[in-house]
Amino acid sequence: MSVALPALTEATLLRRYKRFLADIRLDDGTEITAHCPNPGRMTACWAPGARCRVSHSDDPRRKLAYTLEQVRMDDGWVLVHTGRPNAVVADALARHAIPEIRAERVTPEQRAVDGGSRFDFRVEEQGSDRITWVEVKNLTLVDGDGVGRFPDAVTARGAKHALELAERAEAGDRAVLLFHVGRPGPTVVAPADDVDPNYGRAIREAVARGVEVLAYRGHVGATELSLGERLVVDLTSPGR
Repeated sequence: MSVALPALTEATLLRRYKRFLADIRLDDGTEITAHCPNPGRMTACWAPGARCRVSHSDDPRRKLAYTLEQVRMDDGWVLVHTGRPNAVVADALARHAIPEIRAERVTPEQRAVDGGSRFDFRVEEQGSDRITWVEVKNLTLVDGDGVGRFPDAVTARGAKHALELAERAEAGDRAVLLFHVGRPGPTVVAPADDVDPNYGRAIREAVARGVEVLAYRGHVGATELSLGERLVVDLTSPGR
């Protein structure tokens, strides 16, 4: 059960700046600027001189041909491309690899109500008349105790999604927030209250109103990505 990646090239990450840009040195000595598809701070998932993997596109419409995909940290490769986890989760749902969600039909990028946010997946489950809404978050931050934390930057959008999931749960649907932990190491996932206390409050309120929270390991490879084991979610653990 895996999702194939485009061809990746290993290189050296020199710096990341302006949120979406990264200067990178290829192994032949060529220095390039790559698109960094990650709006967060990327705390604990990049460092000057770290090894990285980049993809290349021949699309002439692109300003930057290279995209930063993964960064090698002390505990292994970290998925920093925030656009990849949805494909991994979609594949896992289709293959029934997430036992908590018995997916029969999966539709991506759907609104539950007019004017509301799009959720990552609308799922029709086997043997259920309820609609299940799934929102996926890619987690890359790990604290000094080895706990995976989300978010790594203030995210008003993330808090909004959590509370809109709560509205769906109260309306009688099933609502699931799923953390894709795109790195080895953490076995426990918790809110990063020190980074964004409002998000911590929002996710705890959402759970109190009926939202389910799941966390799964994302296995990060050079040619493919896959979903691994379920991890523990601890909403009582304060970030620090």
